[in-house]
Amino acid sequence: MTASTQLAESAPADRDRESLPTSLAPVPKTLEDLGLRFAWLVVAINLAGTAFGFWYYSAQFAETPAAMWPWVPDSPLATLFIALAIGCWKLGREQPWLTALAFFGNIVLGLWTPFTLLVFADSYAYLHPLMYHFLFWSHLAMVVQALVLYRISDFPVWAVVVAAAWYWSNLIVDYFVPIAGEPHHTIIPVSRDTPMFLGADALGVIAAGEVTFVFLALLLALAIRVEKCNAASNRSTARLDRS
Repeated sequence: MTASTQLAESAPADRDRESLPTSLAPVPKTLEDLGLRFAWLVVAINLAGTAFGFWYYSAQFAETPAAMWPWVPDSPLATLFIALAIGCWKLGREQPWLTALAFFGNIVLGLWTPFTLLVFADSYAYLHPLMYHFLFWSHLAMVVQALVLYRISDFPVWAVVVAAAWYWSNLIVDYFVPIAGEPHHTIIPVSRDTPMFLGADALGVIAAGEVTFVFLALLLALAIRVEKCNAASNRSTARLDRS
């Protein structure tokens, strides 16, 4: 029996919390259980965030060739991915590729946006303080919900590859090869060539941040996969020892 088969057989929809190390499952179990219990509310909140996000990006859509629109609304797509992923799971049809996309998107954008808000804090002074804090904390909440997704998926390697490929393509058109028009990263409040620190300009700083967070999401997803395979293998061995 393969590790993947063992995982599938030991993965009921409302599974108990896996015995992952705290570094991979840092969200308190009580909060995890609460989110899963009210999963449809989480779906609704994320869909509302998606609608707000598409509105927020409306000006950037107007300046971007239509063919490149899928790579523009980064955060709204991440919240849409997680709404669909949780919805599919609740309907008993969890889609590993969709859950992996949700995991990557909410880790990457949930960290990149607060990072950008902090790096350019002075230049974001035009935002109302409530809007600034809303953007900051709502994106960090995306990281929290991403770290609960291991409860509904086993992160098969092929699904992780799909998610990594999508977010690497996003990196390419955002910062390196826009294909059509200008680079498609989220608009920042300074020009791209503004000098920052360590010899980097503004574009280099935000690109470095996103590259780092994509690699972080990849490492976390693969580490979760390894731990879950090991746990399944240990359970199988324990059953054989008892028989």
